[in-house]
Amino acid sequence: MDLKAYLEKKRIQVEEALESFMLQPEGLLDHHVKAMRYSLFAGGKRIRPVLCLAVSEALHVDPSPYLRLACSLECIHTYSLIHDDLPAMDNDDLRRGKPTNHKVFGEAEAILAGDSLLTYAFELLSAPILTCGLKSEDQLRIVSIIARAIGPLGMVGGQSLDIKSEGQKISFETLQYLHSCKTGALITAAVQTGAVIGNATDEQFAALTTYGKQIGLAFQIVDDLLNVEGTAEQLGKAVGSDAKLDKATYPSFFGVEKTREMAKAAVEGAIDSLINFDNQADPLRELARYIYYRKR
Repeated sequence: MDLKAYLEKKRIQVEEALESFMLQPEGLLDHHVKAMRYSLFAGGKRIRPVLCLAVSEALHVDPSPYLRLACSLECIHTYSLIHDDLPAMDNDDLRRGKPTNHKVFGEAEAILAGDSLLTYAFELLSAPILTCGLKSEDQLRIVSIIARAIGPLGMVGGQSLDIKSEGQKISFETLQYLHSCKTGALITAAVQTGAVIGNATDEQFAALTTYGKQIGLAFQIVDDLLNVEGTAEQLGKAVGSDAKLDKATYPSFFGVEKTREMAKAAVEGAIDSLINFDNQADPLRELARYIYYRKR
């Protein structure tokens, strides 16, 4: 299959849906909404919502009526990037090749823009879906999955542990846990959201959860590699920041070559988890390979 064409088609679909759902900058809150939109529409491949849509397709369910749920994932991801870039966090000046939110709108407004994107995501997730037959208990299950993935036992807790670990000697087990929370949890939740939309059986849900965890792991390992080997032009942000902040990473534990092998093993594990899915799951298989070979 042509993954590049598939990703572009889905990216455009998500982009158009985000535009239709997102607030417009007008009235007294014009500046605030501009700050929200600045980062939300700053580019990116929309991997998390695309994963959600691709999983439901793998289960032979048309995801189009559920775009609002997929878009919520991008709002959450964008909020996390705005806050990660703040001076109190990673203190980055660039994101996707553009000045970070706080460089354009100021630190206070960047914090508030992130807060609003996170809150607005739950407005998108919880509003009644009247036209596509999603059961209320399934919608509640999705809300619970995503809330757990981004809270103290997920993304936020992982970021806290990441900050605490700067300049510290931590075990590899701690690093694994940190990454599974900070990066892997939202990716896995995106996959699980698609599985609920697609009416997955318990066996299918378990297999797809394994897939999500494995690609989440691969994504973070490759991120670590790119922070060492990539360029600012490729990544759209500064490189070498992990070393500058004295962060533990896969390359710092194992070196570049062994780390690359571990990323490949995670991708293979993700693909193996889809053994009982037919060719409708080919986009998921190709997405796993894409994560390994991506340059940004």
